[in-house]
Amino acid sequence: MIVPRGAVLALRAVSLAALAWPLALGIAPLAAATDATTAAAAASAEAHAELWPQRESKLSPDAEIERRIDALIAAMSIEQKVGQIIQADIASVTPDDVHRYHLGSVLNGGNSDPGNRYNAPARDWLAAADAFYAASMKPNGKLPRIPIIWGSDAVHGHNNVVGATLFPHNIGLGAARNPELVRKIGEATAIEMRVTGLDWTFAPTLAVVRDDRWGRTYEGFGESPEIATSYAAPLIEGLQGKVGDPDWLRGPHIIATAKHFLGDGGTHAGKDQGDAQMAEASLRDLFSPPYLPALDAGVQSVMVSFSSWNGVKMHGNRSLLTDVVKDRWNFDGFLVGDWNGHGQVEGCSATDCAASAVAGLDMYMAPDSWKTLWRTTLAHAKDGTLPMARLDDAVRRILRVKLRAGLFEAGKPSARPYGGRFELLGSAEHRALARQAVRESLVLLKNAGSVLPLKPGAKILVAGDGADNLTKQTGGWTLSWQGTGTKRSDFPNAQSIWEGIDEQVRAAGGTATLSPDGSFASKPDVAIVVFGEEPYAEFQGDRPDVGFDDAKALALLRKLKAAGIPTVSVFLSGRAMWVNPFLNASDAFVAAWLPGSEGGGVADMLFGKADFRGKLPYSWPKSSDQTAVNIGDAGYDPLFAYGFGLTLADKGDLAPLPEMRASVAAADPGVLFAAGKPGAGRRLLIGPPGALSTNPGPDLIEVRAADRIAQEDSVRLRWTGAGPAVAAIVMGEAEDLSRQSNGELALEIELRVDTPPTADVSLVMGCGAQCAGGFPLAPMLTAAAKTGKWTRIAVPLSCFARAGVDMTRVETPLSLATAGKLEIVMSSAKIVSPTGPVIQCK
Repeated sequence: MIVPRGAVLALRAVSLAALAWPLALGIAPLAAATDATTAAAAASAEAHAELWPQRESKLSPDAEIERRIDALIAAMSIEQKVGQIIQADIASVTPDDVHRYHLGSVLNGGNSDPGNRYNAPARDWLAAADAFYAASMKPNGKLPRIPIIWGSDAVHGHNNVVGATLFPHNIGLGAARNPELVRKIGEATAIEMRVTGLDWTFAPTLAVVRDDRWGRTYEGFGESPEIATSYAAPLIEGLQGKVGDPDWLRGPHIIATAKHFLGDGGTHAGKDQGDAQMAEASLRDLFSPPYLPALDAGVQSVMVSFSSWNGVKMHGNRSLLTDVVKDRWNFDGFLVGDWNGHGQVEGCSATDCAASAVAGLDMYMAPDSWKTLWRTTLAHAKDGTLPMARLDDAVRRILRVKLRAGLFEAGKPSARPYGGRFELLGSAEHRALARQAVRESLVLLKNAGSVLPLKPGAKILVAGDGADNLTKQTGGWTLSWQGTGTKRSDFPNAQSIWEGIDEQVRAAGGTATLSPDGSFASKPDVAIVVFGEEPYAEFQGDRPDVGFDDAKALALLRKLKAAGIPTVSVFLSGRAMWVNPFLNASDAFVAAWLPGSEGGGVADMLFGKADFRGKLPYSWPKSSDQTAVNIGDAGYDPLFAYGFGLTLADKGDLAPLPEMRASVAAADPGVLFAAGKPGAGRRLLIGPPGALSTNPGPDLIEVRAADRIAQEDSVRLRWTGAGPAVAAIVMGEAEDLSRQSNGELALEIELRVDTPPTADVSLVMGCGAQCAGGFPLAPMLTAAAKTGKWTRIAVPLSCFARAGVDMTRVETPLSLATAGKLEIVMSSAKIVSPTGPVIQCK
């Protein structure tokens, strides 16, 4: 029933006319923000500028560069100026578009690649860079030609490109507490980006993460500002070079970005793109310290956060963007937005938002909205809504960075230093550096009876689903946005943890056996079990608690323990998690975080080639609901404190820990329906169009609990055919899914059709009054009914966007509507990285 990726199913969007009766859903939001809250937030955002000390820039003005900027601005058309401040995604823009609209920048999002191939070879990246550069420099009358810059999320190495060195994610580097190490990582990353022709990274992330439920926790160096503050300057100097040196921003160096300004790690309940609710002094003291050394090191761009501060979106916060960063901190580079983040500003949309530029944003990240945004911004510049002085200032800042980086003289990317030197991707030198980073990042939490270090000459069983799994080992932001969907051949220069162990054991004359399920023919001397979180990135990674659940891994550990086999757990995760049952069932327990491409570094530590030196950058929770435990908090009482980490010389025994969960994960942000009920903050409503409710009576549609695997883990929906009726999953409040719709995520439904439809069926996503889009589903449901089996339907969110859904304000992520008879049993509905092939829409 599922069409393989790459095939085209005749699944065309349903017109608004055809959707006329399902549109009137008649749904009221569960809750709304109070006017008092909004007013207070606005007042707070505009007040207390004196809290931010005046700082002098470490960069001396360059009179020659400023003269060149003056001449360029004088010669530019207004259309060209608007183009310079807009950045488009390579999945939605062509080189011809760059020339026609004078675009100043392109980016590749987490799922955007040359030729729309997630594993496009490095040569294709370089060819694309040359093509976009050539388009920007193509003559256009008397207008000056301005070279384009290409930004990419190289957040743990050049992680979008096959064969690149993949360093541990920031959470692991935070455990290493080694500023010089991150300097060298910055240098290596910059060179590998130069190989493929890219000249700008959206890194480093300087978030101070205060709630581990946040799906981007692993992007932060720690819960205290001290680590990020100590890393900011050396990492940026590694990427950009040192201010004043001849190769600053040139040669082996690139442009860096400090992100995400400000408070993105402090949002309420760890919600991605949420609200940081705190006094201004707390915002300053907790979250701004890393930005100061970043500016002193000459960082040339600062990315604005999706999040809000006390209800005011950062993309529209003039008091912080202009009054603080530019006026009080004297930052003379440019402020770049995040993925359509300007569209979340009050009164704005992704395609129309002068308010962000007025507030101080210099470059809109408008991946798919760029063309209409260019037109509306041009109109605002012409009518004065966007003052010309503000437009010129934004253009000046972008040109200043391009001139500092020597882009006007550099020539095409393939002709620049390091361009096309593909042997440098995953070079031995860079991999050795990454292996060092892995060794220094691992934190030893338990070592009962000094089971570590292991003897490589022993008989060793290697088990667990993470042992030979580079997808799990490298985590999110690896070849795809969520880090999913990759295979072993996508990592030609990498080594899995199993491969690293096997190499060392064979060299020592021992025997190592890979058995993911832990089965064995003869009893091993010791077992290594590698397990942990599945890959995720922002949104998909948000959690309601920090309890880790993996019944299969836990059963395996307990089985080995019962057999009297000493067992070492290697835990892969993007955050500190409650793992008490796993700790109890292990003799040794290693927090390996997300180590990247060098599994041999893990093996080095297990076999004692180096002593453990990693220290926790995040406090380790004592219970599954201890989600925001941070050093310095009142009543601070974690299981393992911030800074904890055993060495091999330490006594590593650990008393038995309580195994009762304090809470059960109710849902994640992608769950619409599961375990027999709607996800947190969602409702299942049924009834006639315009009059949906939880229990309208059985005349048109009825709902009953049903079983699939467990009792009442599903829902049976039966349309009687007596008239039009709808079953809908409704959000508590409208959600912005625009970022998700530009990635790999899909609406995935698991259902069984017991009675086929007797009339048209629409799968609809709603975004408010007279705003919806969807697809006819009757043919698929009819075919599914013939099999009598459970069916998985996965429709990319991008299909709904193309069908006319305003993805910035989705109120009804799923509704099924028909006027005929239909009976289905639905077991789940989620917004996820699909677990298999997806439907392709026309």
